[in-house]
Amino acid sequence: MPTHQRRKSFVLSLAGAMLASILTSSALANDEGCLIVHVPQDDPKAWKQAINIANNIPKQLGADSIRVEVVAQGPGLKLLTQGSPETDRIQSLALLSENTLGGGTQFSACAATMAGIKKRTGKEPMLLDGVDIVRPGAVARIIDLQEQGCSYIRI
Repeated sequence: MPTHQRRKSFVLSLAGAMLASILTSSALANDEGCLIVHVPQDDPKAWKQAINIANNIPKQLGADSIRVEVVAQGPGLKLLTQGSPETDRIQSLALLSENTLGGGTQFSACAATMAGIKKRTGKEPMLLDGVDIVRPGAVARIIDLQEQGCSYIRI
């Protein structure tokens, strides 16, 4: 067999082995399910629906078998700030998640939205306890989670 064909065969074999390794490690790393609940709008009815999903899916599928991440951006960021009508439920879910093997429910605020609000108003929004800030922003976080195999719902 000519040298260039052996190299091509070797490269294809190596690429196949690498792909198999990546798929196997990805499958092992994601034994639990993952759901992204994207909240980009200022609508208290949508906020309630997002929190209902974050609360109910782990109950339906088993708290240790799925992790949920509620990602708020733009006008939807108000869901995760002081004064939100869902404050008690968010803080309860965040606290409960600390003791859940599957990851429970995480709440993420868009850093880009927060920076825009600070630039416009002169002060940063006051996030609820248990809310993380995702950098550089919500869209990047959603892309990252989808690459990890998470399902996506936009509310």
